[in-house]
Amino acid sequence: MKTFFELLPFDAIDNLLSQQKAKIITILTTVFAILFTFAIHQKNAHMKKMHTILIMLLVVVTVSAQKKAKAFNSNDYASFGDKFKVTKILTKKQMLDKYKTLKKGDTITVVFESNIKAVCKKKGCWMKMELAGDDESFVKFKDYAFFVPLNADNSTAIVKGKAFVDVETVEELRHYAKDAGKSKEEIAKITKPETTYSFLADGVYIKKS
Repeated sequence: MKTFFELLPFDAIDNLLSQQKAKIITILTTVFAILFTFAIHQKNAHMKKMHTILIMLLVVVTVSAQKKAKAFNSNDYASFGDKFKVTKILTKKQMLDKYKTLKKGDTITVVFESNIKAVCKKKGCWMKMELAGDDESFVKFKDYAFFVPLNADNSTAIVKGKAFVDVETVEELRHYAKDAGKSKEEIAKITKPETTYSFLADGVYIKKS
């Protein structure tokens, strides 16, 4: 059975908290203090109900803020490419939702965190990162300026850059399959272009094992 805190709607207030959580908590705390003081002098059922609702809202926001407050520690990660400030990080589900809003030609600049599914086994010049479900993001590195370790598979990574939707040709897909160490039989099965969730990274942090 889920606990009370597991049932709280953290995802619903995630985006709001990411930018304004400190301000929201301050405002709610102030309003709560005013209403609490007023409620002491007013034995009014409506006021008691409002008081209870505000307490619950304050608990949800505060706990959510605490869940999000785990600071990024650069000492836990190896850095590749440009270093960047880690603030708002999208989850793999949130990243997939962003991709689904994009049309070919659209780009958005984001930071997202997920697991690395595969890495180019020749140079480390690209990697695939998990999205929600069976989807994945195909990550290349800006200006071919840096690579990631060939053994980075299954590591947690945080990437910053531009997300966009692209169409990979059969030739490109076969090239990537060869780089990934696929067999000739598997490569031969690639006969159609694919729409891919692409990402051009300026910088990458990979969690140290």
